[in-house]
Amino acid sequence: MHRPIALAHRLPALSQRISLFASLAAAVLLAASAGAHAQFAAPSPGTQVHDATALRPPLGARVAIVEFEDMECPDCARANPLLKEAAGKYKIPWLRHDFPLPMHAWSFNAAVNARWFDTKSKALGDEYRDQVFANQPTIYGIEGLQRFTDNFAKSHGVALPFAIDPQGKLAADVKADYALGQRIGIEHTPTIWVVSATTKGAPFVEVVDRSKLYQLIDQALADTAPAKGPVKKVAGK
Repeated sequence: MHRPIALAHRLPALSQRISLFASLAAAVLLAASAGAHAQFAAPSPGTQVHDATALRPPLGARVAIVEFEDMECPDCARANPLLKEAAGKYKIPWLRHDFPLPMHAWSFNAAVNARWFDTKSKALGDEYRDQVFANQPTIYGIEGLQRFTDNFAKSHGVALPFAIDPQGKLAADVKADYALGQRIGIEHTPTIWVVSATTKGAPFVEVVDRSKLYQLIDQALADTAPAKGPVKKVAGK
């Protein structure tokens, strides 16, 4: 007769134990799941390359830097001196592609201007790009870009025509670069790769961490170094 009453007194305690056990079991499963997720987590984010045909050095070069840039992009301006320094230090090509983002008011015009200066000399076009990046914070709107471009041309003894691109050819070249970037899978600027003609390692590696740029170039150069032939023994030695 008293057993049901005793059992009723025990039920809350028993229920609490079961609930506690279930909570502990769930916690263990959650921890195990988190550990498995961490163990097999995806690598640090980078560009998912869909078309890699452009990610190769030019003929005759073992290693090159490939960059897609927006001339109004602040991070592109920060990366520019490093890329210029690396290309000069290693004496490797630096292939600069236009990827003007729609959100930036004058980046497309700047890319067209740079290509016009390229027609005078590639060195002049690249210097224009470098100077735009260096002076980017002082350029306000398309009118500000026009004033900067006029001053740049005058300081280099170049006369700007009334219409820089009357037939739209230079604009079409910029759009072609943008379309190339889209085919590759670019989603942000700058997007930078170290590319190589290697048959040993990866033919292209994205520079996600720019502090490792030199390390990546060193590795690409090592992967593409000519094979050393057998050492010939000198007779009598």
